[in-house]
Amino acid sequence: MKSQEVSAAGVVHMVDVGQKPVTRREAVAKGRITMKAATLMAVRRGELVKGDVVGAARIAGIMAAKEASRLLPLCHPLPIDEVALDFAFVGGGPAVEITARVRCTARTGAEMEALTAVAVAALTIYDMCKPIDTSMRLEAIRLVKKSGGKSGTVILE
Repeated sequence: MKSQEVSAAGVVHMVDVGQKPVTRREAVAKGRITMKAATLMAVRRGELVKGDVVGAARIAGIMAAKEASRLLPLCHPLPIDEVALDFAFVGGGPAVEITARVRCTARTGAEMEALTAVAVAALTIYDMCKPIDTSMRLEAIRLVKKSGGKSGTVILE
């Protein structure tokens, strides 16, 4: 059975990465949350009852990246060196674009940490804005870049 396969009985297992070399790794993920124009304006102006939406989403994304291995059953815990989140306001959508970058020096990549950071940051924005906008949607959460390890740099955007 290959390390990525599930047995005929449906048994899954964590992949042994012990023989892989430790390398500097980076993963970048992106996503967005669409909303009404008035909601985006309220976020930009800091007018929501719960407070600073972007500040809360940034902290939530950082915390989520650090907890990815606790949330995803087969994800290895990583010694994370850096988590950075950027937010951009898009008027034509309207939306908040979220980018998360995770860096580590490890035997396996940080893709799951970056994706988790984006998803939880978007969920935090949703939670903070839901009293004024129930039409929000989380969209296009995806890995856009990874580097380090056997496959080198891969750009998916």
